[in-house]
Amino acid sequence: MNSGGRIALIGVGNEFRRDDGVGWAVIGRLRERAGSRPLPPDVELAVCDGDPGRLIGLWEGARLAVVVDAAHAHPGSPGRVHRFALDTRFPPRSANTSSHGFGLGEAIELARVLDRLPERLIVYAVEGAESELGTGLSPAVGEAVEPLARTIENDVTRVGDHPAGGRS
Repeated sequence: MNSGGRIALIGVGNEFRRDDGVGWAVIGRLRERAGSRPLPPDVELAVCDGDPGRLIGLWEGARLAVVVDAAHAHPGSPGRVHRFALDTRFPPRSANTSSHGFGLGEAIELARVLDRLPERLIVYAVEGAESELGTGLSPAVGEAVEPLARTIENDVTRVGDHPAGGRS
């Protein structure tokens, strides 16, 4: 794994498929909040459609990458957030975990094989309710955006308290 100084915050999904846009919404909220509460200069905000090559390119060389994606669980609890840290647990590799054809778990495995993982990876998977074409999040998923943005800010702050290569 490559150690770097930057932190990559990545929202995955499709903002035109309702709750699948939750990753984009969280990154949007972080951008809004940065106007009054700036993030550290080494933080990069990005959105991605879930393409493994683009994801790997966004997190490659980062000391921390935080990825937010929609998840489908059956039965589900829309708005419930699951946290997975690379150093403790991997996202399940079921096709039902991601709303994309090629799941985040497979992208992580590909990055591992290619030695392109960030030093530390945290994934937040938000259970969605609606994935049909359209814009706007369902109420339960929309309510998860602000608290998740605050949680991610806390993740970044904890990592910022440690030098590059440090563990939080």
